[in-house]
Amino acid sequence: MEIERKFLLKGDDWRSRILSSIEIKQGYISDVPERTVRIRITQNKAWLTIKGTTKGIKREEFEFEICKADAEKMLVVFCDNNKIIKTRHIVKHQNRTWEIDEFEGKLKGLIIAETELESENEVIELPEWLGKEVSYDSRYFNSNLIKETFTDEGFS
Repeated sequence: MEIERKFLLKGDDWRSRILSSIEIKQGYISDVPERTVRIRITQNKAWLTIKGTTKGIKREEFEFEICKADAEKMLVVFCDNNKIIKTRHIVKHQNRTWEIDEFEGKLKGLIIAETELESENEVIELPEWLGKEVSYDSRYFNSNLIKETFTDEGFS
């Protein structure tokens, strides 16, 4: 089960807190409302992830590490234009890990912070560098972002 909250960011104060960063390539084999099937590749690892329907801020998730060469081939064969490239920055705030995704290509300028929760009702302290919460806005699901173009004014 995956339970997470997502936020847009305001300003760049979070950048001074980056602990590590990694480039991620990912593509979607299936992105129907009932499920998404994703291939994700980092520098030396790859995963196949299956996610169920989102209910509030939670959904079922199954993730399997796979051979990177197979993942690269699946990205080419099955994902067509359904690909995202982003840099994931890891930031800590009040002993909580935040994953901050900085998107490239047609989504350049979009930056989303997310953190995983133990339960839907978990109370967390929000860093001052967070902006609008987008946890319930399906436009900000990665599987939907592949269909969007982002500009300074938002989605076009």
